Amino acid sequence: MKSLKNRQIRLANRPEGKPKASDFELVEADVPELKDGEILIQTLYLSVDPGMRNMMKDQKSYTAPFGLHEVLTGRSVGKVIESKNKNFAKGDAVFERLGWQDYSISNGQATKKIDLEIAPASAYLGVLGVPGLVAYFGYSEIALPKKGETVVVSGASGAVGMNAGQIAKIHGCRVVGIAGSDEKNRYLTEELGFDEAINYKTTKDMKAALEKACPDGIDIYFDNVGGEITDAALQLINYHARVVISGQTSQYNEEKPDEGPRFLNQLVTKSAMIKGFVVYDYEDKNDEAIEQMAKWIRDGQLKYKENVVDGLENAPQAFIDLFESKSFGKQVVKVSE
Repeated sequence: MKSLKNRQIRLANRPEGKPKASDFELVEADVPELKDGEILIQTLYLSVDPGMRNMMKDQKSYTAPFGLHEVLTGRSVGKVIESKNKNFAKGDAVFERLGWQDYSISNGQATKKIDLEIAPASAYLGVLGVPGLVAYFGYSEIALPKKGETVVVSGASGAVGMNAGQIAKIHGCRVVGIAGSDEKNRYLTEELGFDEAINYKTTKDMKAALEKACPDGIDIYFDNVGGEITDAALQLINYHARVVISGQTSQYNEEKPDEGPRFLNQLVTKSAMIKGFVVYDYEDKNDEAIEQMAKWIRDGQLKYKENVVDGLENAPQAFIDLFESKSFGKQVVKVSE
């Protein structure tokens, strides 16, 4: 495969505060020859996710940090263009955590075939990928929603939030979303069936806005952002409320820990539960989750929205846009046809 040239996005600097274009570098490298047991995957789409920001810090999280001047990695879908592995054939559509590059070589151990008759390739990075699985497991394993309960979803116009709100509606809950523009909130209520939506950018008193939107209090708070929004929501939780922490996007670019108000006493007085998790905690149940969500898609109960950025060279900006409220739905980068 020495005739193939491989464009790669590497980490040039560890970002300070919000990431910027100079923190990334685009380089070109040769594609090595395949060894026995390996497959060559051409990237079709790659995912950009807020959680990758933590991996750019020189500190251990639930995954190891990215190395400086090494290829960034993330969830990708691609097609097998050469195989020396008996389990994969040329033309197979696959999903794996791969490099931000045109081509990747894999031993196939973490490679999963995907069915493009169920949904397009890009959907396996969104509604049928990690964002969908996070929303699904947040309810099936932690919150256990009951019909008639009130659910509040922060970051509701993001990939996880859209799924979290719709799945709560499927369970018969009343759902209030929090997002950053009137356009996004109209989409949540008019297209996805959220009962109400709050624009956090134009709301001066989030606690008062949530009290108005949730007259019976909050039974489940599905948190994707943290910060002041979460401070407000925690003041309104009901007895036996469940708080699901799937992300803290408002904190990812902070150089020092946020020291805002704390309302954890509410967990005591309300006998409430708060639990954080990562999607890998329940990966043994991925297949059943994907099967159920695919059924909801076919039945029209679960819709999804993607923002597709064209070109590997634009992946860094697509990532940066996640922290500028410019993305809407699942942010993916189209690398090849």
